Amino acid sequence: MADHQRLRLPIGIQTFSEIREGGYYYVDKTPIIERLVQQNKYYFLSRPRRFGKSLLLDTLRCLFEGRQALFEGLYLHDRWDWQTTHPVIRLSFGSGVMRNREELDTRIRHQLRKERERFTQATAAETDIPGEFSDLLELAHQETDQPVVLLIDEYDKPILDNILEPERARELREGLKNLYSVIKDADPHLHLVLITGVSKFSKVSLFSGLNNLRDITLLPEYSTICGYTDEDIDTVFAPELTGMDREAIRTWYNGYRWGGPEVTSVYNPFDVLLLLQNREFGPYWFESATPTFLIDLLRKRGVFTPQLDRLQAKAQLLGRFDVDDITTEGLLFQTGYLTIRKVDEPMLGYRLYTLGFPNLEVESSLNDLLLPVLGIGHSEAQTHQLMLMDILQRHDLAGLEAHLKALYAGLPHDWYRNNPIAQYEGHYASVFYSHFAALGLQITVEDSSHHGKVDMTVDFGGHIYLFEFKVVEQLPEGRALEQIKARGYADKYRASGKPIHLIGVEFSSEQRQIVAFDMETL
Repeated sequence: MADHQRLRLPIGIQTFSEIREGGYYYVDKTPIIERLVQQNKYYFLSRPRRFGKSLLLDTLRCLFEGRQALFEGLYLHDRWDWQTTHPVIRLSFGSGVMRNREELDTRIRHQLRKERERFTQATAAETDIPGEFSDLLELAHQETDQPVVLLIDEYDKPILDNILEPERARELREGLKNLYSVIKDADPHLHLVLITGVSKFSKVSLFSGLNNLRDITLLPEYSTICGYTDEDIDTVFAPELTGMDREAIRTWYNGYRWGGPEVTSVYNPFDVLLLLQNREFGPYWFESATPTFLIDLLRKRGVFTPQLDRLQAKAQLLGRFDVDDITTEGLLFQTGYLTIRKVDEPMLGYRLYTLGFPNLEVESSLNDLLLPVLGIGHSEAQTHQLMLMDILQRHDLAGLEAHLKALYAGLPHDWYRNNPIAQYEGHYASVFYSHFAALGLQITVEDSSHHGKVDMTVDFGGHIYLFEFKVVEQLPEGRALEQIKARGYADKYRASGKPIHLIGVEFSSEQRQIVAFDMETL
């Protein structure tokens, strides 16, 4: 495509009109929006941060306000009744951090007052927040003769910002419940309600009585309502792809799935836009805000990192989230660090989800972030990683043995005393896997059912490395190398024609060092 056909990249722009009028690329989400507005009245959608939820809400606002010119050339333009408009009320908790109920109430009142001023200059009667909110919905309906479209963005952020302090988080939850409880009784004044956020707090704790709130988070027909598909990138962003490695873009950034393998996977828009702007790969989404509470939680609970790529969870666990009841799986899934790989239904009505990393960006970045949790500080981690990369580029197996021994010898003794995760049985195998994964290598974990071992394949630089790592105190004797052979893991790689190195690593947790390192090249 000629250069003059290139448009601007809408990085961080959440305003629909600005994108449509400012010469920016836009991925048309109106076919899915049409389905949304026709089917139900009350909706809930959860997606990780920076996935385009705010832009989705703004698109709905422009649609119901009848701003026809903005939809020129889009799917819905000729299928929408532009004569009928609705008053739109939009509330957002995205900006700033609220530390207590008072600050939250001030923010709520400010938003309600601003919205009210759009319909009347008359001052409101002095009342509490539920009173002000229900008055506003009624007033907007009366003034326009049409029921209200209510859009709530980042509905859960005040709670998430305080999740490490349960007392405060509960206080803010009650403040939000005070506001949201109005929705149920305001039914006659409402045309459509869409509530979006990162996590899914139980209806009981936040939306008491609003039982008809339809959660579309995991419904296949809405799986691409936020995010870009492969097709979007190949068509909408085609002018930007010249000179880019298309397959690498897929490996690094694609892979978020809200449903089974049959649903289309998507890219995080923030990643794609920054990649196309900077023309180089980087963990853009990951670095834009890593929740410290997630790392703290993994530190406290102990995490067996090789298993992150095959965690299993019941449907209920993925959806349940509350101040006093946060499952590790639910948290990692809702925040976007894990996604759905497959869905099984072993018994009717009992759905089991297998989770895994969506892509290389998240796998390498999360493991990199966890290395200090596992005892390898950031500065040493970098030195170790440069060394590992150098060794693999030279295919220096003797160097690899010395390197891994030095890695474990470097774990500080006082760190073991002060860290609960050091007592966790999967600790040594986690260090082994995360050290490789943090480099962004192509890794396949074959078997991680036992926390004392990990079987791992690394495909790098035209060579294939098959590792078995085991902690000798936890697993029966039997040389690690013999076990790799017995399992026949190498068989599927023989056709590749690449040299295959089998490496058995045995570790003693009592001596805190590698006690056997056996190699064989096929």
